[in-house]
Amino acid sequence: MHALAIGLYRSIAMAKRFFSLPVCLLALLISTGAIAQSYDQPELDLFQAMRRQPNQLARYQYLVRAVPHLPASDQVVAGQFRSFSLNELGLYNQAVLGFPLRSEPPPGLVLPDHDEWKAASAVDVITELAADRRIVMINEAHHNAHTRELTLALLPRLRALGFTYFAAEALGGNDPGLMRRGYPVQTSGSEYLQEPVYGEIVREAIRLGFILVPYDNAILDPQARDAAQAETLFRKVFASDPHARLFVHTGYAHIDKASGRLNDIEPMAMKLAKLTGFDPLSIDQTEFLESGPDTPDDYHVLMHRFPAQSAEVLVNRITGKPWSALPKLYDLDVLLPIALDVKTFGDSVRGTFSDYVHAPTRLVVNSLIALNNLQRPKWLPLGGQRQPFPIDTNLCRTQVPCVISARYIGESDDAIAADCYAFTEPYSSSKLYLRPGRYRLRAWNTVGKTLSEQVIQINGP
Repeated sequence: MHALAIGLYRSIAMAKRFFSLPVCLLALLISTGAIAQSYDQPELDLFQAMRRQPNQLARYQYLVRAVPHLPASDQVVAGQFRSFSLNELGLYNQAVLGFPLRSEPPPGLVLPDHDEWKAASAVDVITELAADRRIVMINEAHHNAHTRELTLALLPRLRALGFTYFAAEALGGNDPGLMRRGYPVQTSGSEYLQEPVYGEIVREAIRLGFILVPYDNAILDPQARDAAQAETLFRKVFASDPHARLFVHTGYAHIDKASGRLNDIEPMAMKLAKLTGFDPLSIDQTEFLESGPDTPDDYHVLMHRFPAQSAEVLVNRITGKPWSALPKLYDLDVLLPIALDVKTFGDSVRGTFSDYVHAPTRLVVNSLIALNNLQRPKWLPLGGQRQPFPIDTNLCRTQVPCVISARYIGESDDAIAADCYAFTEPYSSSKLYLRPGRYRLRAWNTVGKTLSEQVIQINGP
């Protein structure tokens, strides 16, 4: 089965325990049984139709057209597909708003306060904790590229500590030339890898000298899948190199060292710990995750108490130990800074469009045109490593929707873009965020036809 279908089905199954949704979507899930353990025919038809689409833009447009005609249960499934596509098109805030997942608080959770806890740099704390570990695992939410930024920052720190293997869930096993080539292409892995920040993670890992380890599989049964993932990591890394140190970028509860968030399923980290005898350092980024502008949830409570400009963790003022909401499952929670606020909605927050600030899901679900009214997220400069480059629909030669993508000079036409952005409305403008260097800037339409192309130079700050 197509990798996109497998990946989504498994993440939807994982969501049954791991996430709660806004009331309207939660009611839809419960009443229709959207999260199931087998495919129904409309889902299969949806997967096959998506597979026939030539690119991310065509897939997104197909979903916009198809969703209103799907059964209610399949509209939830398609909603996450839609957010995957938005993520891959560089419409990051739109992807979060389009599928606003929120973690279900652990029973009896007491949120940290200033009396006992203080904020600290996630990169610095994790680097210190990893010094005596053989395995470090960090998770992501697949539709939210913000959860990939920290992995990119940790790669050089962990390489300096002696970590030599990097495993990523999105990597496939059918690209033997990847490390020699130095960058990922369309066939290097699953659809998650089509997103530019994920591509940057892979480039950076290769540049730093990590050995890349594909480890995922096409098993639908969650227990069998996690067991096979752990066995693959053990076989490819520790069985052949007993002194290896491994950094793993994975999704959701695969980092858990005990059962719980996935009911009785033994997660990949738990299985790998048994196989190796090593206790992984497990880092969670998804338990407290932004899902909308200033919504009344635990994430925003923590952000108001501990405002962040970059990824942070909370450490105890007396013991210095990091805070974990689920200490039996993972070692620490990462809090990512707010990316969505009223300013996200740009200058168009006036008149009827202001309604979207309080019901942002409507903007993504019901309107193709309104997508370009949202500004790009504040984290895209990656701490000053990337510079803004202005773009507008003149590059599209009057054809919208179109995508503007930038690829490094010297990389092939099928390389994962360094950044991209989809225009859905005429007379629009935005910015790409790129590292200093030369790029091929290309505008293309739904069928993949090139509308314009040029070489650009990005200078340093």
